[in-house]
Amino acid sequence: MEIEASTSKERDTTNADINSYETIEQKILALAQTRPKGISDKDLSTEMPELQPVQRAQIINKLLSQGHFDLFKQGGSLLYRLKDPSKAKIAKGADNEEKIVYTIIEEAGNKGIWIRDIRFKSNLMPTQLNKILKSLEIKKFIKAVKSVAASKKKVYMLYNLEPDTSVTGGAWYQDQDFEAEFVDVLNQQCYRFLENKREQMNSCRGGPIMARNVTFASSKEVWKFISDLGISKVKLSVEDLEMILNTLVYDGKVERTLSGDGSTLYRAVEPLLSPPGLIKSTCGICPVRRNCCDVGDVTPTKCQYIMEWLE
Repeated sequence: MEIEASTSKERDTTNADINSYETIEQKILALAQTRPKGISDKDLSTEMPELQPVQRAQIINKLLSQGHFDLFKQGGSLLYRLKDPSKAKIAKGADNEEKIVYTIIEEAGNKGIWIRDIRFKSNLMPTQLNKILKSLEIKKFIKAVKSVAASKKKVYMLYNLEPDTSVTGGAWYQDQDFEAEFVDVLNQQCYRFLENKREQMNSCRGGPIMARNVTFASSKEVWKFISDLGISKVKLSVEDLEMILNTLVYDGKVERTLSGDGSTLYRAVEPLLSPPGLIKSTCGICPVRRNCCDVGDVTPTKCQYIMEWLE
């Protein structure tokens, strides 16, 4: 009976120690959240004077191994900085190879990275890398996104990131297909709005300068008009509409000028010449035209959109 009582007492003491350690861990994590630049051993001893140095070291080492903290040196002392929750999550449930691949993909940002480049940086065998990528995708740490720059290739980026327009093509692409009809409709509606503004010149009584000024509209005004029409299934930005307005400028149908506050204004004009053929082609508003060259993945000889346009 005495042996059983002693064992029970030891078990209760152990459970109490575990609960105490978990409480201290939560306190340390809460303290780190209030100090995003990091906390030092001195901060911990000040905030938790009852915590012994040995206990503090044990708990900090455990939190480091679980991926809760980044450890770095500043001013001769060590600082513990709280990691992003998603990083802590992958550090806790991944092996070293997964962590390496995840870090490489994270550094690529929302433009993503080709599997070839991941293999080069990680020095992993193709079979092993494919297995790791599939595992990270299943866990929803990363995702594969098709790129308009190369229809048969995918880039990898973190799961919660919104792909850059250079990858998706922006509002003008749907499943890697260039929405030529959608662009034409926007082109016509933007021009119609500016033409209506120009017609207001006939009813203006303030003189020629004022009559000319009422014909101008900002890109925000055009964006609001298009948004109110509800003709777009995707959410368009002011920058998207500026791309359309710029094609009208290149067509010679619209002119642009800078206002006193630095914003760009547009007005419809009578074109003097027929628009050049390049502006009518898909190249006129292609989001990756700056990357287009004689060799590589983005090249006219491989562009399916030019082939469709020529047909």
